[in-house]
Amino acid sequence: MCCQRVHLVGRDHFSAGRRLITGIALPLLVMMLFQATAALALTEETREYLGVFSEAMSIVENNYVEPQDPKKLIYGAIRGMVGSLDAHSSFMAPEEYKDLQIDTKGSFSGIGIEITMKDNLLIVVSPIEGTPAYKAGLRAGDRIIKIDGQSTKNMTLGDAVRRIRGAKGSSVTLTIMRENLDKPKSFTMVREIIPIRSVRARHFEDGIGYIRIANFQENTDNDLRQALKDLNAKFRPLRGLILDLRNDPGGLLDQAVKVADEFLSSGLIVYTKGRNQANNRRFFAQDSNTDLEKTIPIVILINEGSASASEIVGGALQDRKRAILVGTKSFGKGSVQTIVPLEDGSALRLTTAHYYTPSGRVINEKGIQPDLLVEMPAIPESKSVKELQQEALERRMRGEDIAAKAWTVPIDAAELERDPQLAKAVEILRQGRGTRAEVAH
Repeated sequence: MCCQRVHLVGRDHFSAGRRLITGIALPLLVMMLFQATAALALTEETREYLGVFSEAMSIVENNYVEPQDPKKLIYGAIRGMVGSLDAHSSFMAPEEYKDLQIDTKGSFSGIGIEITMKDNLLIVVSPIEGTPAYKAGLRAGDRIIKIDGQSTKNMTLGDAVRRIRGAKGSSVTLTIMRENLDKPKSFTMVREIIPIRSVRARHFEDGIGYIRIANFQENTDNDLRQALKDLNAKFRPLRGLILDLRNDPGGLLDQAVKVADEFLSSGLIVYTKGRNQANNRRFFAQDSNTDLEKTIPIVILINEGSASASEIVGGALQDRKRAILVGTKSFGKGSVQTIVPLEDGSALRLTTAHYYTPSGRVINEKGIQPDLLVEMPAIPESKSVKELQQEALERRMRGEDIAAKAWTVPIDAAELERDPQLAKAVEILRQGRGTRAEVAH
């Protein structure tokens, strides 16, 4: 299983160990203080209201029409409390916390398929090349009707993901239907470690590179570096680069810093300010003037789905006049979440700081404005957003998405015609521009 087709716009992630969800490792002392002082920090007023909560809990347990699971009630109360703080703080049950760790780890144990829900059916979007699912012969569009003999009817996408994933070396059996089959067919596959790709590359025949970052996870900087190496080796050197951050919901802050650092020689990239001094941090590019990536012309694509870590990269390179930003205003998710593990395996995702671009711009609820506003085609009145999203998904299942093809396959004119934002980026680079100072307003 590759990933859920569920995207929380503006989300930031926690990865392996105690960290800011945007990725910078916190001193262990800070995390210990979060937990060790939790009980001591309660005010007298808070203790008084906890008595009210205890009373309400007792009434529900003893008088509600049906018996209730105490854990369910407590978890629900915590969700309500943390969810009332802001749109990005939340409570995660143990299984949700594990899923979050997997999402940012860069790999997991499974069979290597991406799935989605369509008309309440579990559908294969695509198998990942070289994985057990790919070798077994699963195809885009296959309907998964059973997982290990259990019907997927009324099964949620999250449940399906967890059932398909499992320990390396264990097996899972998927029963599928496809258009040319008379009856269901079962595929038994042995789970392997599956890498999660957050970076995909393509190119234009005249030496312009294209790299899409889907999210910022533990291996993003390494994957980006490899993509740049491949492109540079092919064209010796690149004429220009398009960095596509559209619909990138964010991820790990340290990865955002490293990605921006690939294109900057020195100077401030981003800084954070919070209530506690430990959350006030400043992050700088490393001093290097030798890499081609520090001087290559760059155009960054953003839209309303670009959030958090992607806004850090866009904002930093825009402030430093290192890139031209094309598209529409970004989402505006400029807050930092800290993951605080709890003793039963659950965790709190708590907003602890806001981040700022090098020039001091506030991103939260404001977003990043592009240098050149380029809208995508308006949604036809006859079609709903859901229908258009489904059309986009079906194009991807047919291998027509720009990032779905191999990096060695050039982007052609037909693909460019469907994407006016990408077309504008190519035009800018072909005109020999690629820094904000060169934008013709």
